[in-house]
Amino acid sequence: MIMSIDIETKSSIGLTKCGVYAYSEDKDFEILLLAYAFDDEEVSVVDLANNHPLSSSIKDAILNPNIIKYAFNANFERVCLSKYLNTKLEIKSFRCSQAMALRLGLAHGLQNVGEILDLEIKKDKVGKSLIKYFNTNKPSDDLVKWEQFKNYCKTDVIVERDIRKKLDKYEITNFEKQLYTLDQKINDRGVFIDTDLIDKAIDLNLYNEKILKDKLKDLTNIDNIKSPAQVKKYLKDKHDIQLNSLSKENVEKLIKSSTNQQLKEILILRQSLNKTSIKKYEAMKRTITKDKTIKGLFQYYGANKTGRWSGRLVQVQNLPQTNLSNIDLPRNILKQYKTEDAHELLEILYDNTGNILSNLIRTSFVPKQNKKLIISDFSAIEARVLAYIANEKWRINVFNSHGKIYEASAAKMFKVDIDKITKDSPLRQKGKIAELALGYQGSVNALLSMGADKMGLSNIEMQNLVRNFRSSNTNIVNFWKNIDMVSINAIKHKKNIKLGFVEFIYDPDYLFIKLPSNRSLAYYKPQIEIDKNFNKEIITYKSINQTTKKFEKNYTYGGKLTENIVQAIARDILATKMLELDEKGFDIIMHIHDEVVLEVDESVNIEDIDEIMEREIPYLKGLNLKADTQISYYYKK
Repeated sequence: MIMSIDIETKSSIGLTKCGVYAYSEDKDFEILLLAYAFDDEEVSVVDLANNHPLSSSIKDAILNPNIIKYAFNANFERVCLSKYLNTKLEIKSFRCSQAMALRLGLAHGLQNVGEILDLEIKKDKVGKSLIKYFNTNKPSDDLVKWEQFKNYCKTDVIVERDIRKKLDKYEITNFEKQLYTLDQKINDRGVFIDTDLIDKAIDLNLYNEKILKDKLKDLTNIDNIKSPAQVKKYLKDKHDIQLNSLSKENVEKLIKSSTNQQLKEILILRQSLNKTSIKKYEAMKRTITKDKTIKGLFQYYGANKTGRWSGRLVQVQNLPQTNLSNIDLPRNILKQYKTEDAHELLEILYDNTGNILSNLIRTSFVPKQNKKLIISDFSAIEARVLAYIANEKWRINVFNSHGKIYEASAAKMFKVDIDKITKDSPLRQKGKIAELALGYQGSVNALLSMGADKMGLSNIEMQNLVRNFRSSNTNIVNFWKNIDMVSINAIKHKKNIKLGFVEFIYDPDYLFIKLPSNRSLAYYKPQIEIDKNFNKEIITYKSINQTTKKFEKNYTYGGKLTENIVQAIARDILATKMLELDEKGFDIIMHIHDEVVLEVDESVNIEDIDEIMEREIPYLKGLNLKADTQISYYYKK
């Protein structure tokens, strides 16, 4: 038996900014409506806001782990109903139709997925206004709107059920079922937070910001130094400098080129003021739950081209790095001294309080008392996977020996002895930027996006770097070409084609790329079109455009598909290790692309974790994995 569920709720705090865990803990949290249907039965709505009781049979069905509950973004329903029923509902009894849609390359929202699949009944667009209205008003305030709200809740169940039926024919692997359960377990567990550090950081930032603003006010007499319009007007009126944008790049160029010392000081101070943004600390403070953890940090299948997770709430995927050699010192100063004294000490030692606050963001994530963190990340995982699937033997040999891929790449490209390439050598820098930019059919533009011009490389040098990389990695270049050819043929001739470790599977609505883990990448509505500029066949498919955020036609090619495949395999490697670590009883609290963070007992050794992380994966026989693992009492990188 399947039970389809949708609920409508209210709370005095914002769901989007605070997350469902903090939202459902709020004193004003309430479930207003619960719509449900068993199998294909008609949808019923329970009006909880008007004290209509939840029948014992419905309550028992929700509590029964053997009755599978489906919802779109099931995490929301599960967490809210757990709070309402005052018991932790079993993760395994819930299924998520949003996760089904994401695995198939569709969109996040219920309304969007319904429109993409062209369902007969679609999500009611007036829902947002009704949700907003009844968050602050009672049902009796507008009985007509309340009936609309009940119908809206009912329609959501119908739409969710129709989506599930349309997508159910595409089988989910056991691997992904286990992974979704683990994802929910990690989100429920949360990460313990050093609330004292967060409060001190917010106070220090306010103090530092006032000092910088006062200095800049004295120097410029600008009312609002953070206003780009006022700053641009000041530069034009006082220094005859016309800037279209106050981008970091433009300001840095102006600082370098200007001979006016006062102007330089003003620009440097303003940069420092902009660097003292502490939105991450504020996000943490908003989302902390009653047990001093932040929960719900990860979106399963957030990147639906590869299946990687994306960040939620605090966005741990893009935290600033801790790049100080001794992060304990500024951290202890911030925690132990009064704000004014901490500011004075940090300015003496580091000359930039804003940078220090940025460095300390990661260290807000800490283990619970009598625990420690073990942070383990794979070394050069994408480069290893690319070499492995393309069978670029010289690169595989590097990873099976010393592992110095930047040095080895430079030695190969420029035909020099690897021993002559030191860590600070310009050749190593060229090898590094080539490795980061060119592995997926990138060219000069890819090098530019990595800052090659800022390294002093001319256009001719960049063209030579592209040429050298490709001539040194002929198997990788051939892999791009073969991927392009095979994917086009699979769509064109409507057939399945195997290429090395992956298989291209044609479906009337999809091109699937089956990975070694048996998971498949999905490209919706694939077509072959002619690129008029190059007079060649190209693949188009529909997905979310990362720039426009609309579900629309996108184009892909061999190098881009290679990138998707490599990143997806790398994701599956980490996912495999996460499942193994969980099975061994280790508590995973965070994971970021190629890194996993565990909260463990003091008795656990690094070797215990390394053995699991570096153990060969049966479906990737011969792939050498290397993990860099460290123990810490706060998160750092």
